[in-house]
Amino acid sequence: MISPAGRPVRRIAARLAGAMALVLATTGCVGGAGTGSATGKVTSITVLDYYTQRSEHTQWNEVLTACGKTAGVTVEHTSVPPASLIPRVLRQASSRTLPDLLMLDNADLQQIAQTGALTPLDQYGIDTNGFAEGILSAGTYEGKVYGLAPYVSTVALFYSKDMLAEAGVAVPRTWDELKEAAAGLTRQGRYGMAVDASATFESSWQFLPFLWSNGGHEKRLDTPQAAQALQLWVDLVKNGSMSKSVLNWTQADVHDQFAAGRTAMMINGPWRIAALNNDRNMNWGVAPVPVPRVGQVPVTPLGGEVWTVPQSSSKDRQKKAAEVLACLNSAPNTLTLAEQHFTVPSRTAVAARYAEQDPTMAVFVKSVEGARVRTGELGVRWPKAATGIYTAIQSALTGEQTPEEALRHAQEIATSD
Repeated sequence: MISPAGRPVRRIAARLAGAMALVLATTGCVGGAGTGSATGKVTSITVLDYYTQRSEHTQWNEVLTACGKTAGVTVEHTSVPPASLIPRVLRQASSRTLPDLLMLDNADLQQIAQTGALTPLDQYGIDTNGFAEGILSAGTYEGKVYGLAPYVSTVALFYSKDMLAEAGVAVPRTWDELKEAAAGLTRQGRYGMAVDASATFESSWQFLPFLWSNGGHEKRLDTPQAAQALQLWVDLVKNGSMSKSVLNWTQADVHDQFAAGRTAMMINGPWRIAALNNDRNMNWGVAPVPVPRVGQVPVTPLGGEVWTVPQSSSKDRQKKAAEVLACLNSAPNTLTLAEQHFTVPSRTAVAARYAEQDPTMAVFVKSVEGARVRTGELGVRWPKAATGIYTAIQSALTGEQTPEEALRHAQEIATSD
């Protein structure tokens, strides 16, 4: 989600999701632009994503070009900033010029599929075997697969090996150990722990492992289990182990604090590994997100983007786009892309081999096996729940409300019309 490729996922605001449904519902079918008519030979297809970072865009362009060559078409690849993707899609839906191949944050797929703008992939004979159930569910709407993700991501606990060794602190595995370790690692000018607690969906994303691992649920936010999870974050701030500035930190900010030595541990995703590897002063490790009790396995959110084939007036264009989509999700390409972006290949067997060749990714590969999709239970209502969650985090960490009060309000937001 994020976010970066491999970022947990770039998010869209709930109001844009609603607007998307309205526009697509009223405009009906849409057609892709590019060379080739509805009846003539298709020589090119259009592709839209939000991979605007130069190296990232270049890497994707190379793979898309190669897959286009395999399908016998050239690829017209366009990337727009994450915040611009949905507004652009809205405009293209209105003018019936949606691209032939469209990338979406997996949390947005159900909202878009609900409008009828996407085509189910089974009609193209695309192989969906070998994907973990959670990964397939990320691209599924009402029992049909509309999108496939070449790679996925989740979050884990990064820590400074040197700081832990100096303080005589073991890598925390449970919440109690986390609080003790964070307190023991806190020094003048350095906090023990950092998370993204901003008023964004990134904060909700980072909170989910704590909520879910404690038996909490997005369907019902005002429960003791949810309050206990939020209380953990409140306690870390109250006892000085976590900066109050986490209320304004994005995941990128959290990384910067960790890289600068101003926090000893952080929750973040594998997309940060490239930068950490480039910093020769960093001696870091990664472990599963701490759980409430010994012996539990953390339940983390599944991030990543899915590729889809929008409806168009040309079945031939759709078929060519589907061929490129299938190529992107081939075993060799899922490995190549995961290596480039420090993410987890979507195919289970490929991910297992990847974990063996890159031990730093093993924690993420293991966590992905049981990771959940944010929209798995609430579908198109997930953005409301996410808004309720980050609103509760803000209220509780500022002391404006107790975790219980904040989460009662969160539930009201999640169930509002």
